[in-house]
Amino acid sequence: MFLDDYHSRTDSRLCITAEQASRFAKRVAGDFNPIHNPDARRFCVPGDLLFALVLARFGLSQHMTFRFLSMVGAEVPLAFDEDDDGRIRVRDDSGKCYLEVERSGDITRDEAVVEAFTRCYVAFSGKNFPHYLKPLMEDRGVMFNPKRPLVIYDSMGFSLERLDGIEPGLELADASLDVVGKRGDALLEFRIMAGGEEVGTGSKKLVVSGLCDYDACTMDAVVEEFYRLKAAHDAEA
Repeated sequence: MFLDDYHSRTDSRLCITAEQASRFAKRVAGDFNPIHNPDARRFCVPGDLLFALVLARFGLSQHMTFRFLSMVGAEVPLAFDEDDDGRIRVRDDSGKCYLEVERSGDITRDEAVVEAFTRCYVAFSGKNFPHYLKPLMEDRGVMFNPKRPLVIYDSMGFSLERLDGIEPGLELADASLDVVGKRGDALLEFRIMAGGEEVGTGSKKLVVSGLCDYDACTMDAVVEEFYRLKAAHDAEA
């Protein structure tokens, strides 16, 4: 399974080290958010890795909604369970819930289909910054604190018309940023395409904290650093 390098299993628990989480963020998602660096003070496991592990274990459903309730730290033993109410929950041994998933419709466990959809979504999702967020912040005249950029995954959901043998691609359909004080709620809406036709739709919500006035020079430096890190990673790969 393509996720084997990004987690380990002990009995009924999954565990993700900081190094595994960081490798997934960079290699699979193309995500260089510093919060996923192993030495980050507020390190957290990428939400997209939890998303991928849920699909790998429970399959891909036609309609799914993911709510990220708390950030997962390094090496936290996690239980992935389907509860009596039909919802999938990811918890630690103390019962703290990090992710809650609702699903309905048909389900496929075809590994090729599940992996193709996972890779497709995660590659899209990893482009939060600078591809989607920078234009939104610039348009609204705000930006995150460059010294402590904090962009948190809040939720995502999608609906598929069919599951049979699709090789999907995701396209951004619309994007918006609602600013309230120092907090911004970004909504990214997307189309799911296959063979040139639309086979589904979805959306993703992000929370951007610590907003301040937009500064073009400062933002340009942040973007430049993003591409420097990406180039350095690509050179090592």
